Amino acid sequence: MIDNKQIELKTRWDNIRREMEKAGADGMLVTSNVNLYYLSGRVFSGLIYLPVDNDPIFFVRRPVGISGERVVYIRKPEDIAAYFSENGIKTPSSLMLEDDSVTFNEHLRYAAIFPGSKIINGTPVLRHTRSIKSPYEIEQLRISGRCHTKVYEMIPALYRPGMTDNELSIEIERQLRLNGSLGIFRVFGQSMEIFIGSVLTGANADNPSPYDFALGGAGMNGSIPIGANGTVLEEGTTVMVDMGGNFTGYMTDMTRVFSVGITEDIAYQAHDAALEIQRRILEIAREGTPAKDIYNLAVDIANESGLAEYFMGFTQKAGFVGHGIGIEINEPPVLAPRSKDVLRNGMVFALEPKFVIPNIGAVGIENSFVITESGIEQITLAPEKIIQLG
Repeated sequence: MIDNKQIELKTRWDNIRREMEKAGADGMLVTSNVNLYYLSGRVFSGLIYLPVDNDPIFFVRRPVGISGERVVYIRKPEDIAAYFSENGIKTPSSLMLEDDSVTFNEHLRYAAIFPGSKIINGTPVLRHTRSIKSPYEIEQLRISGRCHTKVYEMIPALYRPGMTDNELSIEIERQLRLNGSLGIFRVFGQSMEIFIGSVLTGANADNPSPYDFALGGAGMNGSIPIGANGTVLEEGTTVMVDMGGNFTGYMTDMTRVFSVGITEDIAYQAHDAALEIQRRILEIAREGTPAKDIYNLAVDIANESGLAEYFMGFTQKAGFVGHGIGIEINEPPVLAPRSKDVLRNGMVFALEPKFVIPNIGAVGIENSFVITESGIEQITLAPEKIIQLG
C-alpha cells in the first residue's frame, strides 16, 4: 500500500517532470538540501537523479541506513555513471542541474558524469514547481502560522525596561524554540544570511544592510550585518519584530510592531497606511493577478498617504513589497515592479508594507497568505495594531 507521503512525493515528481518535458530535458540531477528535501522528504548527503519518464533514483553518501527500492549508496558522484552502465539505464541527452545553487566546479563535475549531455539550468523549473503548494504543504504552513502567532502573542510579557533589542530578540528566539521552531531560516541565494529573524528599534531600523531583505539593521557583528545591534529600547521608539516561523520545514513570515511607551504621531499614521495597503491589496489579489500590480498599488497608496519617502526604507529602500514563502522564505512570486510572476491558486506569499521613520524606528505589517479558489486565506493572525510595551 502506498502511504500519503509517497503519494505526495509522486505528485511532486510528476509536476517537475511535466516542466522538464516543456523545457526539453530528459533528466535532472538535484543536489541542494532544499530540493533534496522537496523530492525525498528528508535531507541527506548525495544526489537525486530524476528522469523525465521514471521515478527518481536516490544516490546516497551519508547517512548510513537509508533503505528503499531506488536507493543506491555511492562513494562519489562519478559512481553514478557506472551504475547507469551496469543497469542499462539510458543517459540523458539533456540534463538539468541546479545552476543557481551549485558552484562552477560542482557544475563541471556533475556535467562530466554524462559527457555529451546538453546542460540546462533546472533551478527555475524547481522553484516554479515549488511555488504551487499542495494541500499537504499548505497545512504545514498553517501549522507554522498557528505556532508563530502563539509566540508573537507572548512578546509583551517578554519585555523588561532597560532591555536592548538583542536581549529581546534572544527572549523571542527562546520562546520560538520552546514552542517547536526548528531554528533554521532557509533563504535562496548564497549571499543571503540571517539568524531566525530580526528585531529593529530606533535609529538602527534605518541602518542599510547588504542583504536583499525588506529592512536592514547593523547587526551585532560585521560578519552578519542584519537586525539587532544592541540598541537599548528607549521611550518613544518602535520595536519591529520580524522573526521566522519555521516549525514544520515550511516557513511563515510575520512582522508586528510594538512601542516603548507612546511613540510619535507619524509612526501611527505610517502604520495605519501599511494596514491600508494590506487591506486594499487583499481586495485585488487572486488567481491571475500580476505580481507587479500588487507592488504598484502599494506604492500608489504610500504616495496617497503623504509618507512615500519612508516607504520600504528611508536611507535605503527595498525594491519589493512581498515574496513567496515555503521551504525557503524567498520563493516565487516576487511582488516587485518588474516581476513577471502571476498569482496562482496554491501560491503562498508574505506581504510586508513597511515604513522607516528616522530615529523612531520601523512600522508596518507582514502576514502570510494562501491563494485559494475561494479567496485569500491569512495564516498569521497575531494582533496587527502597534502594541505598547511597559
